[in-house]
Amino acid sequence: MDSSQSPAAGGNGTLISHGNDAAASASGADDSIQNLSQISNSIEKTLGLIHQLSLTVSTFNSALQMPLLQRINGLVVELDNMVKLAEKCNIQVPMEVVNLIDDGKNPDEFTKDVINNCIAKNQITKGKTDALKDLRKHLLEELEQNFPDEVETFRENRAAAAAELKRLAQAPSVLPNGGARAKVEH
Repeated sequence: MDSSQSPAAGGNGTLISHGNDAAASASGADDSIQNLSQISNSIEKTLGLIHQLSLTVSTFNSALQMPLLQRINGLVVELDNMVKLAEKCNIQVPMEVVNLIDDGKNPDEFTKDVINNCIAKNQITKGKTDALKDLRKHLLEELEQNFPDEVETFRENRAAAAAELKRLAQAPSVLPNGGARAKVEH
């Protein structure tokens, strides 16, 4: 198998399958589901062939040499088929998941850990934003007590800036060459 066919580790620690990217992006979700189904079937068939091969090897005698060779050839053909099917898929698998599977652990544990870490980081971030909002509110209250005219000017300027931003967001976009980008209605 050449390097264009073999799976390789991606730069971000993911396992990527090198296939025809243009064809993969052109195919729809149905093709992707069909490819995954074909790969799943191929994996099941390969596991069955490996089981048959192990039974043949465990009870091997010279009379079973031809069935053994046939099962080995069948396994090679199915593995080749699996490689061809994998070329059609563009699935990225984090290396941590592959390592968990190699260690005999459930990959769902990785997903659970990632989600729990995201929730924890989200709670920390939410706490920080809430603290900053409280600080801003407290500062404005203190400033309003000590500098009421400046706070009123600040609020007027802030309201004007917000209105200007809203107006700019609703205005048609201007391209770098001076032309206007038209909104396309669907």
